Amino acid sequence: MATIHVDVVSAEESIFSGEAKFVALPGENGELGILPRHTPLITRIKPGAVRIQRADNGQEEFVFVAGGILEVQPGTVTVLADTAIRGHDLDEAKANEAKKLAEEAMKNAKSDIDLARAQSEFATMAAQLAAIQKLRRK
Repeated sequence: MATIHVDVVSAEESIFSGEAKFVALPGENGELGILPRHTPLITRIKPGAVRIQRADNGQEEFVFVAGGILEVQPGTVTVLADTAIRGHDLDEAKANEAKKLAEEAMKNAKSDIDLARAQSEFATMAAQLAAIQKLRRK
C-alpha cells in the first residue's frame, strides 16, 4: 500500500508527523486532496481543517490551521502553519468569544489597518468554528 509522509508544524511545535494514505486541506483556491506520489506543489493555505487519513490505523487525524504554506513532494507533504491546533484541543466557547471580540473590533476600527486585522481574526475564528462543526460530524 502506497503512503505519503505528512508533517504539520506551527511556529510553536510539531503537531503531526507520520505516514498517511490521504490528506485534505483548504488551499488558496479551494479544497486540495493529496495522495501518495502527488505532483510537486507549493501553495498558500487558508484557515480551515487539515484531514489526514493515517496509514497505520486508517483513522482520520484532524488539525485546524490558521493559514500557512503547503509543500507537496512525491513522498512528502509538509504543512507550515501560522497556527495549528489539534482537533481534540479546539475550544468552541473560546472561538465564539474571539469571534465576538473580532466583530466588536470591526465595528470600532479607527483605521484601515485596525479593520483589516479585525476582519482577519473574524475570518480565522469563523473557519475554526466551521472546523469544529466538521469534526463533530465525523
